[in-house]
Amino acid sequence: MVQQTWTAVDDYFDGLLVEEDEALVAAAADAETAGLPAHQVAPNQGKLLNLLARVRGARRILEIGTLGGYSTIWLARALPADGRLVTLEVDDRCAEVAAANIARAGLEHVVEIRRGRAVDLLPRLADEAPFDLVFIDADKPSNPAYLEWALKLTRPGSLIIGDNVVRDGAVVDPDSSDPRVQGVRRFTELISEHPRLTATALQSVGRKGYDGLVLALVTA
Repeated sequence: MVQQTWTAVDDYFDGLLVEEDEALVAAAADAETAGLPAHQVAPNQGKLLNLLARVRGARRILEIGTLGGYSTIWLARALPADGRLVTLEVDDRCAEVAAANIARAGLEHVVEIRRGRAVDLLPRLADEAPFDLVFIDADKPSNPAYLEWALKLTRPGSLIIGDNVVRDGAVVDPDSSDPRVQGVRRFTELISEHPRLTATALQSVGRKGYDGLVLALVTA
């Protein structure tokens, strides 16, 4: 009943506040048809990413983890006409599905998908920095490394967002044997210790279950 209630509440607010057009609906459907993991953000979370990018006035966005391109579309639509989004994806099948979804949304002139391991691709982005927003939504054990590079590729005023950090509440367990939980814990600890960052974390419930995100502002 709890999950049913969470989903019903999402449906209520989405019906009033979040408009998914044909391109977004098709992107989610095509990802499912292709057998991609059902890890993309929910519609209200996609709208949140879009609003955060717009509030920030982002012109350059970096996304770590493309999946089927659903979040990519939400983020890219926040950019001005001359904006740019670089998204990194290690899985060729995900990248192929995302490329088709992004093209259908008419955003291929704004978005560039780069294929490969993010830890290998990130050092090559130095000449394209700074990015105004970095969305980290890939393999959680690598989150500490992604944070290190996000700091190198941003500037004061940039926003770093880490998704899926609550892990159904498992994040509070310091003895967890799950490398994803340990990756998120170290990621959050590094943010808390870093003199250039001020941050908060938000728990969330909804159609995606129980999870949350970290928002970190680069201050210096």
